[in-house]
Formats: sequence, C-alpha cells, structure tokens
Amino acid sequence: MKSLHTEVLIIGGGIVGSSAALVLAKAGRRVTILERDLCGARSSGINYGGVRRQGRPEVQLPLSQRAHQIWGDLQSLIGTTGEYERSGHFKLARSEADMQSLIAYAELSRPYGLGIELISGERLRQQCPWLGGAAVGGSLCPEDGQANPRLVSPAFARAAEAAGATVIERCEVMQVGHDGRDFVAEARQGGEPLEVRAEVLINCAGAWANRVAQSFGEAVPLTSGHPSMVVTEPIPHFLPWSLGVEGGSIYCRQVARGNVVLGGGRGYEQDELRARASHDSILGLLPQAAALLPALRHVHIIRSWSGVEGYLPDQHPVIGPSTTQMGLLHGFGFCGAGFQIGPAAGEALAELVLHGRSTIALDAFSIGRFLPPRSDAVDLLSSHPERKIS
Repeated sequence: MKSLHTEVLIIGGGIVGSSAALVLAKAGRRVTILERDLCGARSSGINYGGVRRQGRPEVQLPLSQRAHQIWGDLQSLIGTTGEYERSGHFKLARSEADMQSLIAYAELSRPYGLGIELISGERLRQQCPWLGGAAVGGSLCPEDGQANPRLVSPAFARAAEAAGATVIERCEVMQVGHDGRDFVAEARQGGEPLEVRAEVLINCAGAWANRVAQSFGEAVPLTSGHPSMVVTEPIPHFLPWSLGVEGGSIYCRQVARGNVVLGGGRGYEQDELRARASHDSILGLLPQAAALLPALRHVHIIRSWSGVEGYLPDQHPVIGPSTTQMGLLHGFGFCGAGFQIGPAAGEALAELVLHGRSTIALDAFSIGRFLPPRSDAVDLLSSHPERKIS
C-alpha cells in the first residue's frame, strides 16, 4: 500500500477545498487534496455561474464581501479571469409585494456596502426595454456579476498545486478516522490502495461530506439537491446583467458568445454521483423565461444539465471546527450558493489552521447547531482561542 504523510489533508477539490489549499500552500504548509473525480467537476463546476452578494442572508454578507475582494483579484490569484465580469446582478420583482421585499433587503444590506439601486416605474421601462410585462421593478447590485465555473473552480486547484500543494484526483476516500496521533484516510486511486496521514483534516466533500462528519460523531441533516439548467444557442446581445427573481424560480445570464444560461426548478438523481435536468423543470422554466424576456421566445435550447449539491435545513453552510475532534474542520453544505462565497470560506478555514481563528466570525456556521450540546465542546472550540490547530 502506498502511504503519504502531510500536514493538512483536504477531502474534496471543489472551490472551497482548493481555495483553502491555495492559502495554506502559499503559507508554506504541506497540504494534500484528495478528490474523487476531477477538481471542480462537481457542484463547483456545474453551477449556474452567478457571482452575487445580493439576496444572501445578512449573516453571510461579511464572508460574501470578503469573497468579493478575492474575486476582484482573480487573475493574479489563479492565473485566469475565468470569464469573470462585474456585469451587475438584477433581482426582478413580479408584484408590489416582491418590490417591497427588495426595498427591505436594500435597507438591511446598506451597512455592508452592496450599493443596491432600486429601479421601478418609468425608469424600469427606459433602462430595461428588453423586459416583458411580468416585471414591475427590481434591485440592481452593480458590482455583482458572473463567471464560468468550469474554468474558475479547476483553476483554484491548479493554482494550489503550483504553490506547492499535492493534488490527487480520481482518488476516492473509503474511510477516515483518527488513531490518537494522526488523521488516517484510506483511499483508492486507480484501483490501488493509498493511506494518507495528516495532522489536520478539512472536510470539503460537498454533498458527500456527511460521511466524513459521521466518522467523527457529527452527522447532520445534509440532503442532496439537483439544480436544473439549460443553455440556449447564441443570440444577439440584449441582456446586460445577470438576473434573478425575488422568491426564486428562475435565474439567467448571457455570456460573451451570446448564449443565455437559464436555471430553475429541480432535476433528478441518476445515481449517487450524477443527476439530470428534468423535462418538467425545463417545461416549467421556459414560459417564465419568455414572459420575463421576450427575446427568448423563439430561441433553441442546445444543452441541459444538473449536478449534486449539498443542502442543510437552515440554508446556511457548515464552516468551522469540529465539536468532537481537535484538528478537524468542516466546510460544506452551501445550499447551491457556494460559488461566490467559496474563496472566502476556503480562506477562513485556512486561517483557522494557520492562526487558530478566522478574520471573519464563523459562529453562525458551526456544525454544533445541528448537534446535541456537549459538555466538552468548550474545550475543543474556545478554551484556547489563540492556539493554532496544528
């Protein structure tokens, strides 16, 4: 059996795990990523590609704002723009009640500096002639935008590797535990067994992260979700912003080549690893799209897809230390909204390893919120706030 010893082992090479690896490798730590497929190929690579702060719960906005800064430096950080552009994100209101919700959110988010602009009435018709009559107004976050997840997410892993991280793809972790001294992961790469020992373990295994958490007595109510998305043939440019709708149900953006990416509804699971867009979700999406954007009424759909994402009941991720095992960190359950916030979540996990604390408070994302209170949890989490994890 091949064996490997590393300081930090990260299970999962999506945007969160790879971002953490990049920060750690730059700090001189020996870090290893084990990825069952290819880095960035799962939820980090199949998502819609929205890079938005607008609409996030208030508790997520500090991390989202930090991520916004990281995205602004993407080229120097990972060697590509990944088609990232701050095109603006416009959230549509289809009723006066929706518009009131957007007004309330603009006020709520004002201290965080999102710069939201409310647009309605005659200004809406003048500024958005491409809109159909289904919209009565909306809120624009001018510096939010979009990117190509199929380019960005793998690039974080490649940048981590260039900085010195060991990245092992097509390597499935069969089981993981702690032997009293090290974390021990038993994996298989190309049919060959591999044992990896580490001082610190970061669980970024996405929709499958609960298996790692269960190994340390921290099972949480994580479920799988399957977004349903389509892309159209290229058409003349008409859509300046990435769009969402208050209350959900549909989102879309137009890329530089002219294709329009649309999402809404749910696909279905093919097996544990794969999902497909459902006919029902697509048929429900298209009339809504045509009502909001008349330019799409006679456009051909050329591809549909789905994937597997991890969801938690309160719609917030788990980010932070284990309550049962010193040296174990979790970063999963981003509920379909991890692409924008992922780089900041990865940075926060790396800060916990390097400094014993993160720049941004993570209390709201503790895995402990799903677990019974533990008499020894204080010793594990807060009795030595200045102590590094490793």
